[in-house]
Amino acid sequence: MNKVNYQSELDKMIETITKEGRVPTLLMHSCCAPCSSYCISYLAEYFRITIFYYNPNISPEDEYRKRVQEQIRLIQELPVKYPVSFAEGEYSPDLFYEMAEGMEEIPEGGKRCFSCYEMRQREAAYYAKEHGFDFFTTTLSVSPHKNAQKLNEIGLCLAEEYQIPYLVSDFKKKGGYLKSIEYSKEYHLYRQNYCGCEFSKRVTL
Repeated sequence: MNKVNYQSELDKMIETITKEGRVPTLLMHSCCAPCSSYCISYLAEYFRITIFYYNPNISPEDEYRKRVQEQIRLIQELPVKYPVSFAEGEYSPDLFYEMAEGMEEIPEGGKRCFSCYEMRQREAAYYAKEHGFDFFTTTLSVSPHKNAQKLNEIGLCLAEEYQIPYLVSDFKKKGGYLKSIEYSKEYHLYRQNYCGCEFSKRVTL
């Protein structure tokens, strides 16, 4: 199966809405301020974005709270064409551990991570549908450690299930990841050294 160039697909979508003179609403699931920085700067030129912070995988709780505050600070400080809003999902680590049961020893980047992608994107799809957004997406594809093909496959399946369009992406393209590092330096963002869950933290120790 050939891999899809999701950045090219996103370019086409942006070209279409620009020609139509539309500024759609977009619910963007975010994993952290650094990863969202480039994504917000890029897409806030074309969409009215609400950052949806739903990450029950993050451990411990003080780490979660620190990342939330950095996300809010970035939104307040980052100059954008269209204002960006913030919505926080429920922080329920028990749901993450229930999802991960039996997959604790699977290496990073495998089935457990894919299930975590799905868990967080599902909540975003549900929230977007309930609140009448035009699209939903996630910042996760900006990371070179995340599987953009899998993220988009999951997003498109959820789009069909919830009947709300998914904005495909591969934000690491066009130097997106490097730009996120530059934004992190410019805004003095806290950059964590692990993805978020206790299993990813073990890899860095």
